[in-house]
Amino acid sequence: MVAVNSSAIDPLSDALAEVCGRAFRAADVPMCIAAAGTPVQTIVWVNDAFVRRTGFTVDQIVGQAPGWLLGPDTDPEPIDRFRSAIADGQPWAETLRTVAADGTPSWTRVSSAPVTGERGTITHWFYVLVDVTDLEERHREQLAEVERERRERTSIGIISRISDILMDLDDPSALGEVAGVLDHSVVRWADFYLEDDDGIRLADGSATRAYRVGRRHPAVVEVAAVARDTEVSPLTETSPRTYRADPVRALLDGVRTEPVDLDLTTDDSSSVSAWLADQVRKAVEALPDAPARVVVLPVPGRRRVLGVLVVVPWGGTDAATIDSSVGTVLRLTTRRVGLAVDNVRLYEREHRVAETLQRSMLPEQADVDGLDVWTYYAPSSAHAQVGGDWFDVVAIDADVVGVVIGDVVGHDIEAAASMGQLRSVVRTYAFEVRTPGLVLERVDQLVAGMRIPRPAALVLMTLTRTGDTWQLAYSRAGHLPGLLVRDGHVTELDGAGGRLIGISVGTRTTSEIPLEPGDVLVLYTDGLIERRDRALRAGLAALRDAAASVTATDAAGIGEDLLARLADDPEDDVAVVVVRVPDPAVDGSVARSPRSRRWRLASEPAAAGRARHAVVRTCEAWGLTCGPSAELVVSELVANAVLHGWGHVLLRLDDTQDGLRIEIEDANPAPPVTTDGHRGRVGGFGMQIVERLADWGWRPAGTGKVVWAKIRDAEDTDD
Repeated sequence: MVAVNSSAIDPLSDALAEVCGRAFRAADVPMCIAAAGTPVQTIVWVNDAFVRRTGFTVDQIVGQAPGWLLGPDTDPEPIDRFRSAIADGQPWAETLRTVAADGTPSWTRVSSAPVTGERGTITHWFYVLVDVTDLEERHREQLAEVERERRERTSIGIISRISDILMDLDDPSALGEVAGVLDHSVVRWADFYLEDDDGIRLADGSATRAYRVGRRHPAVVEVAAVARDTEVSPLTETSPRTYRADPVRALLDGVRTEPVDLDLTTDDSSSVSAWLADQVRKAVEALPDAPARVVVLPVPGRRRVLGVLVVVPWGGTDAATIDSSVGTVLRLTTRRVGLAVDNVRLYEREHRVAETLQRSMLPEQADVDGLDVWTYYAPSSAHAQVGGDWFDVVAIDADVVGVVIGDVVGHDIEAAASMGQLRSVVRTYAFEVRTPGLVLERVDQLVAGMRIPRPAALVLMTLTRTGDTWQLAYSRAGHLPGLLVRDGHVTELDGAGGRLIGISVGTRTTSEIPLEPGDVLVLYTDGLIERRDRALRAGLAALRDAAASVTATDAAGIGEDLLARLADDPEDDVAVVVVRVPDPAVDGSVARSPRSRRWRLASEPAAAGRARHAVVRTCEAWGLTCGPSAELVVSELVANAVLHGWGHVLLRLDDTQDGLRIEIEDANPAPPVTTDGHRGRVGGFGMQIVERLADWGWRPAGTGKVVWAKIRDAEDTDD
C-alpha cells in the first residue's frame, strides 16, 4: 500500500476522495503529485504503477524533485520549456529520456497539470508518465532511415556530378571542380595532389614533380620536389620503419590503402608526408579555425597510386570522424578520378606516340632551287588529336620537283602508320616514273598487295623546269582540288580526278598547266576548310576568297595569311603546302609590312633546329637583317622550353616594323630564371645570352607561359 498525503487531494467528499485515491492507486499509468514549492517542487505522492515503472521505493521517491528521474543525456531544450511552463502555471507535456533504478534508460512521455487550492493558487502539480520507448525508437529509426536515404541520394547526386566533370578531364580546371563539389558539401575542405606521370627528375636525380590542383587554383599552381627515391623498388627495398614514419609515402607506394591522418605540424623535411603537410598547411591556413590535422586518401590508378586526395572532415580532423556515407563518396571519387586520369594519360601517351610517328614522317621545310616553298602541319588539339594528314616536297632531280599532300581516313596510330607507308610508296615511285597519273596507278597496285587497311586521298604534282619557266603536271585521288592563284584570280585544279587510293586498281589521268612567274599553288587537307556548321563547298569558297585577297608576295606570308583567316579553330588536322614561282619584277622590291608566322613544334631536341631554320627563312622573306641574333635567341628559348617545359612548343614571329618579336609558349607555368651558370659544368648561360641580344620578358598564358624577346633590326640599331 502506498502512503498518500491527504493534503495533496482537493477538498471533496470523504467517499469520493476515497474512490479517487483507490482509482489513482490502482491505475496502470504511473502518476505522482508534487507540492508546489520554492525553489523546486517535491514529490509527495506516487501510485503503485509509478513504483513498478521506475524501480524505486516510495521512500526513495517521496521528497525528491520531479527531475530526479531524468537521464544525463536528456536534451536541455524541453527542460527549459518545462521550467517556463511551471513559471507561467501552464500545463506541459514532453518526451524525455529517463533512467530507472537499475540504470535502464527509456523514453517517457511526461505530462503535468497545475492543481489549485480554494483561493485559486497553485498548490500542487499532477504528473502522468507514459512509457513510449518502443514508439520513440521506431520513430527515430524511421528518421534515421530517411536521413540515410537523403544522404544516399545526395551521395548519388555528388558522384553523378563528379562523373560528368571527369568526362572532360582535358580541361585543366576539371579536378579543381571535383574538389569544389566535395568542398563544403561532403567535407569542409578538399584538394588533389597528383604525381607527374612523366616522372621528370630534378637536378639531384631523386625527385619527381608533384602538382597541386585546387578549386581556387585550377591550373598547376606549384611544382615542388618530393623527396622520394624512385630508383628503389618500394615494395622490396623500403623498410617498414620508413613507411611508419612516412605514411603518405606508404599510400603512394601502394603499401597502405586506408586513409592516413596527417599532422600538419610535422617538421621532418626528409619525408613525403612532411612535404605534403607543408603544402596543405599553406592551403588551409585561411580557413576559420585552421586544422592541425587532415585526412589523406590515395587516388588509385590501374597499376599504381597516382596521387592523393586531402580532406578536412566536418566535425573533426581524423579518419574516425568520417561516417560511412561520406567515406563511400570519397572512395568512389578517388577511384573515378584515378581511372579518369589514367585514361587521359594513356590517351596522351598514345597521342604522343602517334604524333611523333606522324611528325617523323613529315619532311622538314624543303629548300628547292628556283621555287619558294612553305609547308605547315598541325594536328587538331581540340578535336581529332592525331590523324593521317601528310605532305611531301622532294627534289626528284635538278629540274623536277615532286609535291604531294594527302589524308588517310582515321585519327589514330593506325592512320599515322598507314600514312607513313603511303608516303614512302609515293616517294619511291615518283623518283622512278615522274608522271603523276602513272605514279598513282602503281601506288594502287602496290597498296592492294600490301593490304593497307585505310583508304587515302591525295594530290600528286610534279613541277618541271623548262628554261626560265615551270610546267605543272598533277593527278588527284579523291582529294580536294588544289588552287592556282595568278594575278589575284583563283583557279581550282580539279582535273585528273579519280578514286581514293586503296579502293580499286585502274587507269589514272594526268593534267598539265604551264606556270608563269608569280603563280602560287596552294595544296591543303580538308581540316583547313571543313567545319560542322557549314558545307564543304562553302569552306572551299572561303578558301578561294582568301587566296584571291592575299597581298603577301612570299610563300610563307601567303600560307600564314590563309591560316590566320581560316584555321583559327580547326576541327581536324591541317596540312598546307604553298609553292610560289618567283617573279623577279616583284621579288626585288618586297615592301615590309606587319606580318606574323607561327609553328607548332614537338617537345624534342630537334625543335631548336627547326626553329632556327624558320627564323632565318622568315628574316630573309621579310628583308630583316637581324637574322643572326634572332637565330641565336630563338635557339636558346626553344631549347629552354624543351628542357624545362612540357607539352608542345609554340613559336610565333611578328614583324614589329623596327625588328622581330619572338614568342615561345609551353605548358610549364614556372617563369624563366637568369642564372650565373653551373660551376664546373657546361650550360646555364642561355638567358644571359638572350638578355644581351634582346629585350625579353614573360607572361602567363592558359595553363603555361609565353616567353618573348624583341630584337631590333640591325639597320635600326644606330638610331
